[in-house]
Amino acid sequence: MKKILPPIIITIILIMYFLLFISGAITIYEPMWLRVTGVIIPLALIGVSIFVLIERITEIRSGEEDDLSKY
Repeated sequence: MKKILPPIIITIILIMYFLLFISGAITIYEPMWLRVTGVIIPLALIGVSIFVLIERITEIRSGEEDDLSKY
């Protein structure tokens, strides 16, 4: 559990940052396409962050903690 906690914390911080960015993109007075882009890109990055977190947790649980040892 000790090795899983840092990736979870980093992912939570990233998600909070992206949500803050989304709230800012919604409240600006710019053209609609710019606001939609300002929402879609952070949502995609949130999805990627969660995907990477899940991959990292499975790596840690399988015992494959150091990817550099393969090379």
